[in-house]
Amino acid sequence: MSGPSGPAQATPHTSSRSAVLDVIRAAGTISRVGLVRATGFTGATISTVVRRLIDDGLVVETGRAESTGGKPRVLLQLNQSSRYAVGVHLDQAGITYVLTNLGGSVVARMSRAGAGAEDPPVVVERMAGEVEALIDGVGVERERVLGLGLVSPGPLTPTSGMRLTPPAMRPWEDFPLDRALEKATGLPVVLDNDATAAALGEHWSGVVGGTSTFAALYMGTGIGAGLLINGLAYRGASGNAGEIGHVCLDVDGPECWCGARGCTEVLAGPASVVAAARADADLARITGLTGEGGAKGARPSVVAEFAAVARAARSGEPAARALLERSARYLAVAARTLANVMDLELLVLTGPSLAIAGATYLPVVQEELDRSFFSRATHHVAVRLSTSAATAPAIGAATMVLQTELVPLRQGLRLPDNLADAEPGPVRAAGA
Repeated sequence: MSGPSGPAQATPHTSSRSAVLDVIRAAGTISRVGLVRATGFTGATISTVVRRLIDDGLVVETGRAESTGGKPRVLLQLNQSSRYAVGVHLDQAGITYVLTNLGGSVVARMSRAGAGAEDPPVVVERMAGEVEALIDGVGVERERVLGLGLVSPGPLTPTSGMRLTPPAMRPWEDFPLDRALEKATGLPVVLDNDATAAALGEHWSGVVGGTSTFAALYMGTGIGAGLLINGLAYRGASGNAGEIGHVCLDVDGPECWCGARGCTEVLAGPASVVAAARADADLARITGLTGEGGAKGARPSVVAEFAAVARAARSGEPAARALLERSARYLAVAARTLANVMDLELLVLTGPSLAIAGATYLPVVQEELDRSFFSRATHHVAVRLSTSAATAPAIGAATMVLQTELVPLRQGLRLPDNLADAEPGPVRAAGA
């Protein structure tokens, strides 16, 4: 095949096939002529690649572009139901499962009990059964499922396992989680951290529009960030980039579980909010945080207890509101640090805890960036709340599979910027 002669020199893909498929995904609908313009590949290369993608069932022809004087161009789009991927978010507080189609849209989801204090092999066996139920529940043929993306709180080792773990996940230290789940499910498993996965999910699903460089600030049980640079996840040397939860905000602050002092997570995280609420007798009574456990003696998860404080804040309880706003101010300073380092134009707030309390956090973060972002005289930083904050890590986990299997990328390059200009003129759908 002929090589690229124009913008395709900037694509991050390992082959012309993956480049074309990713451009079709990003564009939504595009013609063969549009693909030539967007990628820089020759017409012959595009014709060959598209024919093979159609033969494999990954792409379909759909409608025609409005004629500009010649024969109307046939439009192409992903065959959404041709392939699927499973995404799993494993946390002490809960396990979230999603099944997505080729375009990253969720076709099935469920949430189950978290890892808790169970032994990892027991949890993996349970997860395998729940994955099977998820797939069978919608009647998807197993051979159409490309694999399983598995994400959990970091940090991770470069190969597998969680060598340095948050306190709630200590039983998982050195456990070969990806290999164990691959054996139990029979599906290829891709492992990553939850914050990076959340950012990938935002990008693949198209909810961030044409923005290919942004950060997703994640708050679940802990705090982290996923970094997308020119459409590529930046993971760092060991896959642990974006640990904004462990940026120091107070050198004399309380000790964090990571061993440092004054980290964002220990000052602003859900656990710190819950601890402060418990320390206030009146607020603890109002939020139901006075006991140490439920009927079976098990204490609710940090996220569930944080949700109780957030509900009290929404109902007008001033002490609860004050705790959330204090947390939000710390998080906003960390967000400003991240925005300054990356020179961001977009920051997405995501994760289970921000799904609960994002309405309180977003204006505080936006105000901090409007007031103190270093490059504010040059450009604005938009702050958005994810439309799928609660399930973003699981969706991103499925996205990792789609990307790994269908559009493998080469680091250092990027998707073309000219997709908006590749298909001039209006289009009409099939049958229009």
